[in-house]
Amino acid sequence: MLVRVSAAGINPVDGAVRGGNYPLLGEPPFILGWDISGTIEALGPDVTGLKVGDQVFGMPHFPKQAAAYAELAVAPADEIAPKPESIDHIHAAALPLAGLTAWQGLVRHGGLRKGQRVLVHAAAGGVGHLAVQIAKAHGAHVIATASPDKLDFVRSIGADEVVDYTAGDFTEKVGDVDLVLDAIGGDHADQSLKVVRDGGMLVSLLNVHDATRATAGARGIRVERMSVVPDRDGLIELGKLVDARKLAVHVAESFPLARAGDAHAFLAARPIGKVVLAV
Repeated sequence: MLVRVSAAGINPVDGAVRGGNYPLLGEPPFILGWDISGTIEALGPDVTGLKVGDQVFGMPHFPKQAAAYAELAVAPADEIAPKPESIDHIHAAALPLAGLTAWQGLVRHGGLRKGQRVLVHAAAGGVGHLAVQIAKAHGAHVIATASPDKLDFVRSIGADEVVDYTAGDFTEKVGDVDLVLDAIGGDHADQSLKVVRDGGMLVSLLNVHDATRATAGARGIRVERMSVVPDRDGLIELGKLVDARKLAVHVAESFPLARAGDAHAFLAARPIGKVVLAV
């Protein structure tokens, strides 16, 4: 389908690709971005269930080029879903990559169940603040780490326990965790194992040391390194949570497309939630 883009979400991976630290798209020039929300402009001949004029959102092509920072974007129909009715394009564009990362990490990879104790690191970030709400919507007891200036926000979105990670070792304040979603990786993943119960699970969005895996295996803890993938069914589930008022995406700021550079600089300062381009 051809989508007339109303808004494009910005994610940390965009900055990494721009800076050459995560060469997904090869050598420049290329158009950045994956998150889109907009209106169907045209459809291929075999697309069913959607029509020109429908409002849609998604994260097409990831990790290949989607060219979301543009007025028009081409997307496979099976990687796009109807936009949640209760939110505008700015908020819908903030949801796909971060929301699918949280959804796939907790539900698909983590097997999230009601009553579990779930630890979400960086809980005020793009992925983290959505993960807290998804876990709560599934009936979990959520423990969240954040910096001191973001603790009140994390409480406001439903965290049962909040931990200031700047005020000492979080492993001394948390324990008996069933599932950890870790967006930091490396040594931090190793520390997180200390609070996971035997037989629990650690899902990491970044690389995990071999030694960490060995330590986990000895205690029956499953460690999984995940990367988000396009997922129409996941988008639909996220949309249901949004329209049921169980999931709210926080947009820290939106910028016009012409100020994409300023938007990247703003995101680098680690605001609460997401940053979006209005096209």
